[in-house]
Amino acid sequence: MDWKPHAAALAATVAHPGSDWWVPLMETPRHRLVERWFTPHGYGWKAVNGSDDEEEWAAAAYSDRTLVTQVGTTHADWADPKTTVAGHPTSSSTEPSLVVRMLRHAHLTPGTRLLDLATGSGYSAALACHRLGDDSLVTSVDIDPYLTTAATDRLDQIGLHPTVITTDGAGELPGVFDRIVSMVSVQRIPSHWLKGLAPGGRLVTTITGTGLIITANKTRDGGAEGQVEWDRGSFMATRNGSDYPPALNDLFVSSADEEGETTVSPFPVLNVMQAWEVWSMLTLTAPGIEHRVGTGPGGSHMMWMLHPDGSWARATTERGERTTTVVQGGRRRLYDLLEGIRWRWIDHGELPVYGAKVTITPNGETTLTRGGWKATL
Repeated sequence: MDWKPHAAALAATVAHPGSDWWVPLMETPRHRLVERWFTPHGYGWKAVNGSDDEEEWAAAAYSDRTLVTQVGTTHADWADPKTTVAGHPTSSSTEPSLVVRMLRHAHLTPGTRLLDLATGSGYSAALACHRLGDDSLVTSVDIDPYLTTAATDRLDQIGLHPTVITTDGAGELPGVFDRIVSMVSVQRIPSHWLKGLAPGGRLVTTITGTGLIITANKTRDGGAEGQVEWDRGSFMATRNGSDYPPALNDLFVSSADEEGETTVSPFPVLNVMQAWEVWSMLTLTAPGIEHRVGTGPGGSHMMWMLHPDGSWARATTERGERTTTVVQGGRRRLYDLLEGIRWRWIDHGELPVYGAKVTITPNGETTLTRGGWKATL
């Protein structure tokens, strides 16, 4: 494959000539790091083998989009292209523009020792190696031994040799680093990150279930201070094993026709996960909510909210209508939380999550504040 023109087109999409990231994007053969990937197929996923169609391979690898490389415990490298794989994505090669933005937020400079959390395909480590010009400065970790093995081999084949280690990125870190950039999301900042961050070091991460990118510099007391960037991004959550816990499917089924407290909302159904501010604020208010959307009888718009504590809500906006019928059950009224956030959004014209000040204690307790609003993770 003549990949150089494709890489040049990607560089022109993500950066600009003269940018620190122009050359790394131009010189990284992403297709060599993502030889196979999954595409949605019905209610599951089907694997695509890049070498079967080099034109399709180039189009996928050098587009600014995320390529899912693992579903459940099945990596695309092992999957039969004729078989549909069920489950949730557990690894991917993140869209290049988001990878670059996360690394930009890290303020990389010559000599910076970087920890790249979540090796995945190895693409973020590859870009960082090119940017820093010294492979020995880049360490990449992932909890999945196949991912680290495959990435090490493929990075080696393209002439890059960062240190790649199989370990839980939320646990004790393999050294001390000037920058920690996490390509997975966390519910709160692990205390091990702060211990492994050099004095004056900087960390960049996202918070699970939100679109919030947090940047923070280490303080003298061993904690860190920073902000929620006026930028947005979302990653898969960290995991402790080979797969994520099962989704709340049983609660979804049981709540589909269950009776509960019925109210009428003046707002139409909202696809919460596409409303980044609202989604982020709601997650900080009630972490762990699962959101689902669909079409009901007669073309009505429907959404469901499910929580591990057994709380649930379903909402329906009939076709051509603006108001919504809401039914809720469980110990919390999830839709009421959403309504309060939407009213605040309307009253103030914004929500306080983006631009919030971030304070992190040495044990990882993270507090976000802006105006009179406060949330602690």
